[in-house]
Amino acid sequence: MTVTKDESGQEGADDKGDMSAGAPKGADGYTPSERRLERERYRRARARRATAIAALSTLVTAVVLYLVVVSAPGWERTKETFFDGQYAREALPKVLEGLWLNVRLLLICGVLVLVLGMLIAIARTLPGPVFFPLRALAAAYTDFFRGLPLLINLMIVVFGVPALRLQGVTVDPVLLGGAALTLTYSAYVAEVFRAGIESVHPSQRAAARSLGLTNRQALRYVVLPQAVRRQVPPLLNDLVSLQKDTGLVSIGGAIDAVRASDIIAQRSLNYTPYIVAGLVFVALTIPMTRFTDWVTARMDRQRAQGGSI
Repeated sequence: MTVTKDESGQEGADDKGDMSAGAPKGADGYTPSERRLERERYRRARARRATAIAALSTLVTAVVLYLVVVSAPGWERTKETFFDGQYAREALPKVLEGLWLNVRLLLICGVLVLVLGMLIAIARTLPGPVFFPLRALAAAYTDFFRGLPLLINLMIVVFGVPALRLQGVTVDPVLLGGAALTLTYSAYVAEVFRAGIESVHPSQRAAARSLGLTNRQALRYVVLPQAVRRQVPPLLNDLVSLQKDTGLVSIGGAIDAVRASDIIAQRSLNYTPYIVAGLVFVALTIPMTRFTDWVTARMDRQRAQGGSI
């Protein structure tokens, strides 16, 4: 870079030495300097090198794990019991047929969980002493169902409700299992919503009231939209967990993906159908997990840039 003087006698920087004669020009006529082009080339080379190292280390790890597994003394017996291609082909259609029940449970229970969880969260955050009984009941509900193991809750609802012989109450294990899932997950989702509501600064509600909105309107139009946006990632995580736990309704005899694999495994005394069912659930869960990661990263970038959340 050379230093020149203009007509007024002031010194200025001459960037001609840093410009590349053959560098591409932008739409506005800007020509990047050779130093900038060099930095960009270095970054691209470093990214390619990092990708190559990651791919190589992954390949080495996979090869080592494969050799460790196949060299185990009981590998042949394990392969026949858990990875038999014949039983896998037999189990896959039945597992996929039962998976449709899991998907329906996820869709229906997911909506019910969101609605019930939101109502419980609102009940827990109602101000004033007149709403104390409602707040206490909501707190007792969340404490009880968050502390009760899901499997025990399913057994109580699926086997206990039919034993009561109540008139007009269903004994369908699918409906009862869905009710148990809704009761448990509503408690978790309610706490997520409550955390989001309490994270909104009180000044937001006060500003809404000063504009003439009622408490209900401030909650609906000001507080809840911000609370829900902030809690999207944990809500998606709860839905991912619900997606997997729909397989527990099989304890009541419902023929879902898990129960379908169990029937084949008990008949053949081969556990390959369980592996098939597990892989199907993993394949169903991965897209939701990646979507959750994408939403979380996007919201983190917005927060870092000062954007809306």
